[in-house]
Amino acid sequence: MSGGQAGPAGGRSGDGSADDARRPADGAGGEIGARDLRAVAAQLGRVPRAMRAIAHRCPCGLPAVVETSPRLADGTPFPTLYYLTCPRASSAVGRLEAAGLMREMADRLRVDPELAARYRAAHDAYLARRAELGDVPETDGISAGGMPTRVKCLHALLAHSLAAGPGVNPLGDEVRAAIGEWWVAGPCVSVEESE
Repeated sequence: MSGGQAGPAGGRSGDGSADDARRPADGAGGEIGARDLRAVAAQLGRVPRAMRAIAHRCPCGLPAVVETSPRLADGTPFPTLYYLTCPRASSAVGRLEAAGLMREMADRLRVDPELAARYRAAHDAYLARRAELGDVPETDGISAGGMPTRVKCLHALLAHSLAAGPGVNPLGDEVRAAIGEWWVAGPCVSVEESE
């Protein structure tokens, strides 16, 4: 799975610092500009679905994580609240998954009660934010990325970490640290300004 916003969506564009790249968007939920829609479509290679806000923006200024509505326009459940859109970040996470990081994290989760408690708290925070959005489909107690008891998708955990900010999702924060500064090469896609 792939899965921040300046201006009308209420986030920050950033000054390029690593700290700024870790900050959550301010007041997610505002209008999304046409440039943001074009950027996310270019990042995903398709028109985004159920996008309601930019939850995190890279220091380069482009969206990296979008917040989605709990349901698609036709009412179909869409349980992924935070979706990582930046292809560079997504590729870096894919390399971690291929290297076995999910298995290592899952093993630690089984034997470290403190980590398990923090991961459950991240799950609770995720569900609480999704509940704020209204009509939320049944999820059978699962939020994203395997929370609260498994490690199933590092992309989802990173998206949550970037959207919520450091200290909320411990495994997402570890993924964030492990992928490094994915934005340093500049914008991942080119977005033409509207006329």
